[in-house]
Order: sequence, then C-alpha cells, then structure tokens
Amino acid sequence: MENEKDLVVKEENGEKEEKVSRNFIEQIIDKDLAEGVYDTVHTRFPPEPNGYLHIGHAKSILLNYGLAKKYGGKFNMRFDDTNPTKEKTEFVDAIKRDIEWLGADWEDRLFFASDYFGQMYEGAVKLIKKGKAYVSDLSAEEIREYRGTLTEPGKEDPYSGRSIEENLKLFEEMKAGKYADGEKVLRARIDMASPNMNMRDPVIYRVAHMHHHNTGDTWCIYPMYDFAHPIEDAIEGITHSICTLEFEDHRPLYDWVVRELEYENPPKQIEFAKMYLTNVVTGKRYIKKLVEDGVVDGWDDPRLVSIAALRRRGFTPGSIQKFVELCGVSKANASADYAMLEYCIREDLKLSRPRMMAALDPIKLVIDNYPEGETEYLDIPYNLENEALGSRKVPFCKELYIDRDDFMEEPPKKYFRLYPGNEVRLMSAYFVTCTGFEKDENGKVTVVHCTYDPETKQGSGFNARKVKGTIHWVPAPYAVKATVRLYENLIDEEKGVYNEEDGSINLNPNSLTVLENCYLEPELANAKAYESFQFVRQGFFTVDYKDSKEGAPVFNRIVGLKSSFVLPK
Repeated sequence: MENEKDLVVKEENGEKEEKVSRNFIEQIIDKDLAEGVYDTVHTRFPPEPNGYLHIGHAKSILLNYGLAKKYGGKFNMRFDDTNPTKEKTEFVDAIKRDIEWLGADWEDRLFFASDYFGQMYEGAVKLIKKGKAYVSDLSAEEIREYRGTLTEPGKEDPYSGRSIEENLKLFEEMKAGKYADGEKVLRARIDMASPNMNMRDPVIYRVAHMHHHNTGDTWCIYPMYDFAHPIEDAIEGITHSICTLEFEDHRPLYDWVVRELEYENPPKQIEFAKMYLTNVVTGKRYIKKLVEDGVVDGWDDPRLVSIAALRRRGFTPGSIQKFVELCGVSKANASADYAMLEYCIREDLKLSRPRMMAALDPIKLVIDNYPEGETEYLDIPYNLENEALGSRKVPFCKELYIDRDDFMEEPPKKYFRLYPGNEVRLMSAYFVTCTGFEKDENGKVTVVHCTYDPETKQGSGFNARKVKGTIHWVPAPYAVKATVRLYENLIDEEKGVYNEEDGSINLNPNSLTVLENCYLEPELANAKAYESFQFVRQGFFTVDYKDSKEGAPVFNRIVGLKSSFVLPK
C-alpha cells in the first residue's frame, strides 16, 4: 500500500516483536504528536446535505472516525450547509442515519456550519479592517475574465481600491438585504498574479436571498465553502482536516484564512485519494435524474451505491469496513472493482447467516408413496460451517416445491439432479426417484412425480448406496409465498457508465428481475426488515424494508454465491 511504513513494536521483556503498518496520514499524525504540534487528535466528517452519501463517502467517514478512535481523540459530525440552494432536511436526516449505521459515533458533537454564520461574518469584517478583503461589483462572468488563465496572471479588480470604511459600509448593507443576488460580493485580497488560481482574490461572501433549512431567513448573505470550512475546523478545534485530493490546490487558501484570522493551534489539511468503483453511478445530479425519471425507485434503490441503497440491498457495516480497509489510504487515485465489494459481503455473511431453502422458480414435487396427510418435522442445521447457529424444525410431507432447474426431461451428461429414473437426495431428508411428470397445454412441466425410500432418512445411518445429486425443497402446504428481486449492475458494463455522445447513462435493461411466485420454507414468514439469509444454491438475500408487508415478504438478492474476485496476496 502506498505511503506506508512499518513500525516495530516491542514488548517490555523484549520477547515479542510486532510490525504495525502506518499509512501516510498516520505517519503525519505520529510526527505531529511527537513534536508537540498537537497533544490530541480531533477529526470530523463534513458533508454538504445536498444528496445521499455513497460508498466513497464511507471511506472518509470510516477514515476520520477510525483515526480519532485509534489515537484516543474525538470525532465531530458537521453539516457544511453554506449553500441553501440545494440543501434539505431530508438529506440531513438520511446522512445521520447512514453514519450511525456505519458505526461512527459523534457522541454529543453534532454541528452545522450555519451554527457559525455569526462568527464567519465577524471574520469577514476582521479581514476588511485588516485591508485583506473588499466588496466588488463585478458579475460572476467578469470575475472569471479578470482572474486570468493558468498561463496568464489575473487583473486587479477595479473595485479593490475601495477604502476600509466604504467596504465595511457596503458589507453591512449586503447583510441588511440592500442588494440583489449577484449584485455585490466580498473578495479576499491576496494575489491576482498567484500561480494558484484559488489565491487570485477569491470570493468569500455572496448575496443570496434564500431560505435556509437551519437559519430560516436570518441571513441573505452566505459564505463560500473555501472561506467557511477552515473557520469551522478552527472553531471546533479540529487538528487534522482530512479531505480528498481535489482540495489540494485549495490548501494555500485554507491556510491563509486561519492565519489571517489569527486562530491559535490552526488545523492541518491533509488530502488523500478518493475511492472509485468501476461501472457505478455516484454523481448526485445523475442519480437525481434516475429517480425523477423512475428508472430507480429512490436514492436507496438497491442497484445504486449510496450507503442507504447498500443497506437496503443487504450489505453490512462490517462488509463496507472490510472493503475500505482493502482499498487502503494513499495519494494515488485508483478504482476498485465492484467484485471486491461483493467479496467482502460474502465473507461477512457466509458463516454468520442461516442457510434456508427457497424455490425461486418452483414446480410441484409429489412423493406418490408418502403417506397421505402425514407430516414429519426434520431437524435441519442452520449452517453446517457454524454449529453455534443451531438448527430448526422443517415440516416434510407428500407435496413439496423444488426449483425448476433441478428437473430435466432430457438431461445432458453430468446432470445429477432429477430426471426420469434418476435418484437424488432431498436435502436433510430422503432419497427420491423420479417416476414421471405432468405438463400443461403449453408443454411446460408443472408437476414431477417420484417415490421415496423410507430407509434413507438423513441421519439414520443408511449407506447401502450413494447418490450424486442433492436438491433443496420447500413443503408445499406450509410454504411462504414471497416476491424475490434479482439484481444485476445498473450499468451496461460493455458500454461503460456514460454515453460519449450525449452524456446519458448506459443502462442495463436487465438490471432488475422480479420473481413474484417464489416459495420459501415456513420460518421465513417471520423474517424482519434488513434480516439476511443464504438461500441454498441461490445466494444471499435480505428482507426489503420498504416494500415488504406482513404475510407478503419481499427479498432482495444481496449477492450470488460465486465470485470472480480473488483477494490479492
């Protein structure tokens, strides 16, 4: 992993050595603590409440929280709500739910950038008094023109010569609502010839007559993110302000703000690489359009990779934590394969979840020689690889459901399941031999007939003969009818995410398959929202929280059983 080094930790008796890996951020923190730059570690996660969080945000959440926990420090949750045009209480509530579900505990430290609007205003006044800020009448387009290019310096703003007294008066009038949106802005006075475009007198306040979700109509001027963010960090006592690489060029402005406002023990900004997933949609405006067009049923549609969608799909906090760990922390941008995320959820579920029987494409299996009206209860383990999960009693009787794939009228070679004349084991039950079948008027098999050998009950010690095939089953009179959803990638992977011609999303028309008449073993009637199970030979499934109703559960397939991903050594 890039930018890592190993620290050797020795026990006092010298008998044990242990190598502890440190990523580059931890190396910086170790150095800061050792040199007395800070005496503690205080981090934060600062999302803007303008949409739902996605898998990339999970990395930032878990990184910031993990560092605070590792160093015995503090972790803040803060909403960067400086732009009222896109922010909603709905998004605030969703983000809080997601972070709590991931396990990041902000304790009593929940903050909003808007909590500090008064202090930000005073900070802007301080800059004006120091001659470090001025009010400009240039339009947004004119400011861009005056800024220059990467190869040419900018030109001085014609309003930069205003006196301190005039700037204070104009800024107060901006605050009082005297000017229309865009009529005036407050700019920091730094260096119009700076090679860093962000330092060419950036706008730090604009007029916006907008209702704010937290402060209502108290303010009609709002600070820009690059001005507000370092102030928020400094006020809260953040030591290490960890953000993604696109803010690297903004760091000189971040440092300028905290320096000019004379904060003691200013925070240190550190940038790391984002986490990208191949062939997924994370852009908020694209997801918003998918929702509005009815392609998905909301920001938590299980085909998306928002944290809410992953939770609804059946992913666990542990699986996402494992995925983030495998991706690592570095300065180099890279993409992870979605298959690695699927690997993590399989690893998390395979030993911890009950293995249940389900016929997703059912056909009736009738055991002709089984006693009419009789039911026996078989003791079946929940998970053969984890005895601690125990077992359950499953009713067995004359009529069962099996999966259509487990019967063939004319099987190919090496097909070991049911076909005329063949004998198989019904899982945890008896040997049965196929004796015939029935078809409907369209030639589709509807019923398979068989006989059973009562001497072959699982656990009876019978070993007179062996069979090559074992199939699962569900007792027909006791079966739970359910809807099951099977998912593929929302994106057509062969074409990539976006259409090069018009920028639209290349959608996979087969991303969702809904099976309406599935039969599950009776215990699953009591399954609760978000509970997950392995359906034998089918994959891992969870109960959908949104569409399930009492007596009519809906199951989402989390992931299939087979994986193409191989964990790197």
